[in-house]
Order: sequence, then C-alpha cells, then structure tokens
Amino acid sequence: QVQLVESGGRLVQAGDSLRLSCAASGRPFSNYNMGWFRQASGKERAFVAAISRSGSTTTYADSVKGRFTISRDNAKSTVYLQMNSLKPEDTAVYYCAASSSYYLLTSSGAYNYWGQGTQVTVSS
Repeated sequence: QVQLVESGGRLVQAGDSLRLSCAASGRPFSNYNMGWFRQASGKERAFVAAISRSGSTTTYADSVKGRFTISRDNAKSTVYLQMNSLKPEDTAVYYCAASSSYYLLTSSGAYNYWGQGTQVTVSS
C-alpha cells in the first residue's frame, strides 16, 4: 500500500504561480511512476503530468505544457507540481497518483494509488 497526501492548493489570481506537493508513505517511493490529475466540477478526471521513477522522464497534457512542471524528490518521498501562469480553466481538484506500471502512462487506469485531492481555484 502507498498513502498519498496532497497539499498546497488554494485560491489564487489568474497569472499567479502555485506549487502543489504530494507526500508518499508506505512502500518505497522510487518504485513508482507518479502522476498528477485534475477534476473540474462536472467534468471527468483528466491527466496533467507524470514523472518516471528516477525523474529523468516527464510528460504533460497539452493544456499545461510550458506552464506546469512536475518534479520529484525520492529522498523526501515527495512529488511536486509547479504551476505558473495559472488560468481560470486550471480550477479543479488536483490529485496525485502512483503507478507501478513499467511505462510512464497518462491513463488514470494505470495508477494504483490516489491521494484525496487538493482544491486549486483560479479567479479571473
């Protein structure tokens, strides 16, 4: 089992920056690819970003490419999502997730463990 706890979500203005954190506990953190997903009100959960076990490979949704950066610190068992130039359409509950898959995947079905989510609200 892996327990994931997100933090850092809050109300910000359009154009602001925000960093989300996700602390993991349980099984060795470096065994898992990690991802961030988000779910806006009334919409399905959507992929945002993912990072490989070593941190050497990342992938992003087109909607956040160039604005968001995913990173991880395996010594701290934490994954981060740096969000810059935030837009109102970035408003959502953000979830981190862990995947034991060999490949770095963007489908939510590939992720075995999920956090409880943290709310990000971007006002215009």
